[in-house]
Amino acid sequence: MSAAQSFLFFLIILGAAATGLRLISRTTPIVPYPVLLAIGGILIGLIPGLRLPGVGPDLILLAFVPGLIFEVSLSLDLQEMRRRLIPISLLATVGVFLTVLVIGALAHYGLGLDWASGFLLGSIVAATDPIAVVGLLRQVGAPRGLEAILDGESLLNDGTGVAVFAAVLGTILTSRPSLTDAALRFVFVTVVGVAIGLAAGAVGAAFLRILKDAELEILVTLVVAYGSYLAADLVHASGVVSVVVAGIAVARYGSKTGRLAGTQLHGFWNLLAFVLNAILFLMVGIALPAQRLLGVAGLALGAYAIMLAARALPVYGLLGLVDVRASSIPWSWRHMTLWGGMRGALSVALALSVAAYPQVNPQVSVIAYGMVVLSLIVQGGLLLPVADLLRLRTQVH
Repeated sequence: MSAAQSFLFFLIILGAAATGLRLISRTTPIVPYPVLLAIGGILIGLIPGLRLPGVGPDLILLAFVPGLIFEVSLSLDLQEMRRRLIPISLLATVGVFLTVLVIGALAHYGLGLDWASGFLLGSIVAATDPIAVVGLLRQVGAPRGLEAILDGESLLNDGTGVAVFAAVLGTILTSRPSLTDAALRFVFVTVVGVAIGLAAGAVGAAFLRILKDAELEILVTLVVAYGSYLAADLVHASGVVSVVVAGIAVARYGSKTGRLAGTQLHGFWNLLAFVLNAILFLMVGIALPAQRLLGVAGLALGAYAIMLAARALPVYGLLGLVDVRASSIPWSWRHMTLWGGMRGALSVALALSVAAYPQVNPQVSVIAYGMVVLSLIVQGGLLLPVADLLRLRTQVH
C-alpha cells in the first residue's frame, strides 16, 4: 500500500470501529460511548501484525482539539456560567496551580521522580478535558448548575493547564528550572493567547453580523476556530486559550442576537464534534504504548491515585470557600465535580509531545498516558452509576 492508501485504510478501520462501538453502546448504556471508543482503540492497537500510522501530538492538537473546544464554547450556557463564575474561575485558575503543586510534590516524595519531572507530570494532567467530560455530562442529564461548573471549568482550565505546561516544559528545556521563568512564560502564553482569541472572535462575530448564508457562517467559524489556534501556535502562545476565548466571543454574539440558535451552524458543529470525538478516542487508545506502560504499571497506578487526591483538594477546598453551607453547590455536586474531573485527549497530546525531548524523563509521558487511560476507564466507566448513587439523574435538568 502507498502512504495515502494506508492512511485511507486507517480511516476506514476507525470509521467501522466507531460505528460498531456505537451500536454496542446502545445495548450497554451504563458504559459511556467515549469509554468504549478508548477501549476499542487499545484493542485495535494490540492486534499483532496490524501496521497503523503513528498518532502524534501535532495531529491531535492541530486537527482535533480546536474544533472540539470551539464546539463546546458554542454550546455553553453563558447565563448559567455567569451565575457560577466564581467557582468556575477558582477551579480553572487556583485549582490548576494547586493540582500541579500537589501532584508534583507527591510524585517526588511518593514515586521518586525528580522535582522537574513531578511538576511536568502534574502540568500534563492538571486540566480536566472538555472533550472527555461534556459528552458524558449530556448522558447524565446533570442539573444545569452542575453542568455549567464542569463545562466552564473543563473548558477554561484547558487554557490554564496548557499555559502552565508550556511554562514548566520551557524551563526544563532551558536546563534552568525556575519558578520565576515559568511564571513569566505562563503570563506570555496566556496574555497573547487571550489577545489573539479576542481578535479572532471579534472578526468572526463581525462577519457573522453581515452574513445571511448558513454555509458562509459555517466557513467563518471554521476559520475562526482553526485560525485562532494556528495564529497563537505560530507565536508560541497558547492555541487552546485562543480558541476558548474566540469561541466564547462568538457564543456571546450568538446569545445576544439569537441568530445562531437552532441554525445549521449548530447542527454542523454538533456533527463535526461527534465525528472528531469518535475518531479521536479511538486514536487515543491506539497510541497507547502498551509494552512500555506495563513496565511502569505500578507507577501509573500510584500516579493515578495521587491525581485523584490532588483533585479533591481544589474541589472540596475551593468550593467550600465559595459556599460554606453547601446551599448553592450541594455536596452531591461536589462529589460529581471530583469524579467527573477526567483527563482525555489533550493530556495524551501533551504526554506524547514531551516524549521527543531528551531533557525530559522518558517515564513521564508513559506514566501520564497511563493516568489518562485509567481516568477514562475508571471514572468514565463508573460515571453514570455514580450519578445514580448521588441521585443526580433524577433531578430536573
